[in-house]
Amino acid sequence: MHAYFLLATRVALTLALAWAAAAACVALNTPLPWMIGPLLATSLLSIGGAPTESWGPLRNAGQWTIGAALGLYFTPEVVALIGGLWWAIVLAVGWALLLGWLFGAWLYRMHAPRMHGVPAPMMRATSYFSGAIGAASEMTLLSERENARTDLVAASHSLRLLIVTVSIPFALQWSGLHGLDILPPTVRVVNWPGLALLALMTGLGAVAMDRLGRANPWFMGAMLVSMGLTMAGLGLSAVPQGLVNAAQLVIGVSLGVRFRREFLHTAPRWLATVAVGTLGLMAICAGFAAAMAWATGLPWVTLLLGTSPGGIAEMAITAKVLQLGVPVVTAFQVCRLIAVLMLVDPLYRRIYPRDEHQALKV
Repeated sequence: MHAYFLLATRVALTLALAWAAAAACVALNTPLPWMIGPLLATSLLSIGGAPTESWGPLRNAGQWTIGAALGLYFTPEVVALIGGLWWAIVLAVGWALLLGWLFGAWLYRMHAPRMHGVPAPMMRATSYFSGAIGAASEMTLLSERENARTDLVAASHSLRLLIVTVSIPFALQWSGLHGLDILPPTVRVVNWPGLALLALMTGLGAVAMDRLGRANPWFMGAMLVSMGLTMAGLGLSAVPQGLVNAAQLVIGVSLGVRFRREFLHTAPRWLATVAVGTLGLMAICAGFAAAMAWATGLPWVTLLLGTSPGGIAEMAITAKVLQLGVPVVTAFQVCRLIAVLMLVDPLYRRIYPRDEHQALKV
């Protein structure tokens, strides 16, 4: 009983701190204040040793809310537009796999000579899965199967996500590249009975995805159901802005609490290399997005968010708040995530078959 009370107290204090940080960011007119404020505040305090805490059900509810809200953008007209971009999405998936492999190879080249106590197969698996552009938890799990240093893999993805989530929104707001949405507006009116039905149906979708063991089930399940309803012309209700703000807050907290004091002691040279490499990845992706914009006629900034090495929820929230083509960004990010989850491990075993054989002996 005492443990539950302590957990509840820590969660409540963390949420209060996150709300204060979000309110400060709103006053300062920063981009994505309800996510970036809590993310930065909880990250700094967690690294400083403060007993911050995120509660799983709240994070799931936040992803559920965002997924349901994003699905409302997929009207039949928008789906037809995205369907015509299938070749660009396939190209972006291949690009992400290639870029992740190159990033991992670069990490191996930089660190293999210095990590004398780490066997070559372990170092190669660690570098490969650290470079892969995919979800942190899934990449860490896959790397564990290949006998990698999971602490380095998890730290790499957490740091990459933090850098991308913070830097891209600030850069876009300061550059004035927002409000460029060329797509038709989604449902804007909140209908409370419709909202209750939307919540019920998307919640069932999220639970089903969770039971099936899929990646990001609360986000993906809710979004797929919401997409299906919208594509069928059933605009039940908009999601209230207050709920969207609260969802961003709990997602920001869930990202921020990953950065404990021990994080800075996790191979500082490795983290510095990942940080520099992430900046390089963003620059390379910006160039790729420019080429894709020329080929498709879509705004460069929309394709930048769609191909950036960030997470689905974070990049889609950025697109939603800055009005930068939510469905296109979401479609690119979702297809990339699914492809990476399906292909990154088989590709590793194809590229490094000897490492796989040696790992099985360990």
